Amino acid sequence: MIQLRRELCTYCGGCVSLCPSGALELAETNLVVDEGRCNDCGLCIPACPVGALLMEGEHSPSHARQKYDLVVVGAGPAGSIAGRLAAERGLAVLLLEKRQEIGSPVRCAEGINQSMLLPFLEPDDRWISARISKAQIVIADTGEARCLESDEVGYVLERRVFERVLAERAVEAGAEVMVKTAVEGLITGDGVVQGVSVSDGQSRVEIEAQVVIGADGVESRVGQRAGLKCVLPQKDCLVCAQFMLANVEVDPTCCHYYVGEELAPGGYGWIFPKDEAKANVGIGVQADLVTLPAAEYLRRFIAKYPFLEQGSPVTFMTGNVPVGVARGDIVGDGLMLIGDAARQADPLTGGGIANAMHAGRLAAEVAVEAVDRADNSKGFLEEYQRRWRQGRGRKMERNHRLKQRFSAAQRATPSFLRAFAVSAVGK
Repeated sequence: MIQLRRELCTYCGGCVSLCPSGALELAETNLVVDEGRCNDCGLCIPACPVGALLMEGEHSPSHARQKYDLVVVGAGPAGSIAGRLAAERGLAVLLLEKRQEIGSPVRCAEGINQSMLLPFLEPDDRWISARISKAQIVIADTGEARCLESDEVGYVLERRVFERVLAERAVEAGAEVMVKTAVEGLITGDGVVQGVSVSDGQSRVEIEAQVVIGADGVESRVGQRAGLKCVLPQKDCLVCAQFMLANVEVDPTCCHYYVGEELAPGGYGWIFPKDEAKANVGIGVQADLVTLPAAEYLRRFIAKYPFLEQGSPVTFMTGNVPVGVARGDIVGDGLMLIGDAARQADPLTGGGIANAMHAGRLAAEVAVEAVDRADNSKGFLEEYQRRWRQGRGRKMERNHRLKQRFSAAQRATPSFLRAFAVSAVGK
């Protein structure tokens, strides 16, 4: 019987064309083996470029052990910034990414303000789709629109390229990167995180580290395995769906936000231009308030506006955004969490790229200090938590309290929209 190592498979589909019995089928990002049809001919095995197919009992993964000063789990903006800055300060850094391509799939509307980007990276046309100078907030029930001009430039990114560039900068600084490598557990001793165990499909490796940073997104398993409070309450979960629509007429300098309890309960819809005829069109809804899947709210949003309905989707994205704040510590002995794993997105807008990079910088600074002093205790690493909460985290906590004061029905009122506008566009 043919065995499939799913953690190694890259879903290329090459094996399907060689199977004489039709036992293999590619279902988007999932290769399916039909045991009833497989005749054990083995013709598919040499056709696999990564060795994901083998005869049952043929292979046993090897074991290895490695050691670094810092291991960062997740190569999104938070993880890549942390890895780069720590490597620049001389640490031996390993950056782990469970997916086979950094930056994919995109789970983001891709917007960021220039002032929040510049501390980390100079703008580059390779990963900027649109330059934004204004915004519009539309109350869907009445059609009332408020236009906001801004002195500050914003960008809609090409995030696949942007994230890859961030990872490349980390490599240039001296960090090592491993893709298609999943963390399967934490190495601990006397209650202290001392590294991670990983699998790349070919082998299982124990990687020792003085400090581990979890930048593994909203679904963070690193934090849960360390015993931190990472379960996301429904009320703090913005469930999102987004199309990139082609053949739409949009102002390439303006981002649009649509609010309304019926349109997007507890959240909002958005149109972020990619150019004059293409835009990210999405919606986010609060998980405990919905009666339909987010994708259905998105389709209703598009159907409501003829200029959107004339467009055609060329990509489809879904995801959940944490729009609360951490319910407990974001550090433990030997461990720090950053980005969505630490619930650091803006509770009002869900925007998280800038906050993630900022947290990555703070965590890198403290990791360097911890390694220099040979102290990876929770007591020492709490300095990162303190710097976050006394700085940008204080604003996020304020925004969370503000959001909680307004019911879903009140989030189209002038009072709430003033706060939303400040968080979204700085006006």
